[in-house]
Amino acid sequence: MGGRKAASRRQSQPEVYKHSRRVALAFDLAGIKEEWMKYICLGYIEPGKFENMSESERNTVLDECFSYNDELRKNGHLVAEEPLQPANTAVTVCWKNEKVAVTDGPYAETKEQLGGIQVLEARDLNHAIQLISQSPGVKLKCGTVEIRPAADISEMMRESERRRRKDTSR
Repeated sequence: MGGRKAASRRQSQPEVYKHSRRVALAFDLAGIKEEWMKYICLGYIEPGKFENMSESERNTVLDECFSYNDELRKNGHLVAEEPLQPANTAVTVCWKNEKVAVTDGPYAETKEQLGGIQVLEARDLNHAIQLISQSPGVKLKCGTVEIRPAADISEMMRESERRRRKDTSR
C-alpha cells in the first residue's frame, strides 16, 4: 500500500468504482483487491491549548502535524481536511415554534471544542485508529480525535429519487 497516490489507485480500479462509505475495489501492489471505507475524524482541542504554547512550540506542533497529513495524503488515506474557527464563531440553527431559530455558539457546551475534521480512507476501523494514533497531534496531547465510519446512504437516496420521480409524474 505504502506510497500509492489516491489518483493512481483510482485509475487502476474497475468501472464499478463509486464514492460511498465503501471505497470500492482498490488494488494493492500485489494485485489483491481490497475495500477501503471512509472514516470521519473529529478533532477536539482544549480552548487555549495552542494560544498558551510558545511560538516555537506551536510551530513545531503544526509543522509535524502538516507533515504527517502530507504523508497520509500521499498514501491515499487523507481525502479531505478542514479546520474550524473557534467555537465562539459558531451559530446553531433549529426549527422552533414553527420558525427557524438561530442561537449564537456551538450546539453542545463542552470542555474540549471541535477544532476540525478529516476524512480518511482506511481498510477498517482498526486501520483508521492506527493512522490517527500516529498523528503528532495525538502523540503531543493536543486533543482528542473521535473516529466514526461514514454512513452509506446511497440506497436511501436512490429510493427517495424514485419516490420523487413518481410524485412528479402524476
